[in-house]
Amino acid sequence: MKKFFRYFVWTIVIGLIYYAGLRYELHLLNEAQMNYNFWPQVIFAALFPILIGILLRLPKLIKEIQQEKVWSVNWMKLLAVGLPTLYVSLVPVLLLTGLFKYIPFAMDIIHFDFATLAGVVFGYVLLDSLKED
Repeated sequence: MKKFFRYFVWTIVIGLIYYAGLRYELHLLNEAQMNYNFWPQVIFAALFPILIGILLRLPKLIKEIQQEKVWSVNWMKLLAVGLPTLYVSLVPVLLLTGLFKYIPFAMDIIHFDFATLAGVVFGYVLLDSLKED
């Protein structure tokens, strides 16, 4: 029963953070429409899903850290999964730069839904690529 409450509380915490993040993003969007500065909203929209992915993996990482073992980085996972998902999650930010037209596949992955999902995956993989020796 203790595990159930721990999972339940963590779900509520993530839900509240997600709700607050969506509200803040809406605030940033309203501000951007008023002053024509979309940088804060787009950067937040790119980084917030990464935070959610980190929060999804955090409880397991805390458990693993408590085992007090030596840690290293699984570079293969980080490069094979993390780098492409980071790229996809940051493409909307590149939309506001002059480099956007030179970036491969940018027009195919510009949709924010892809970027959001990729950001969550990157955040999760970022912590998941830490491994014990």
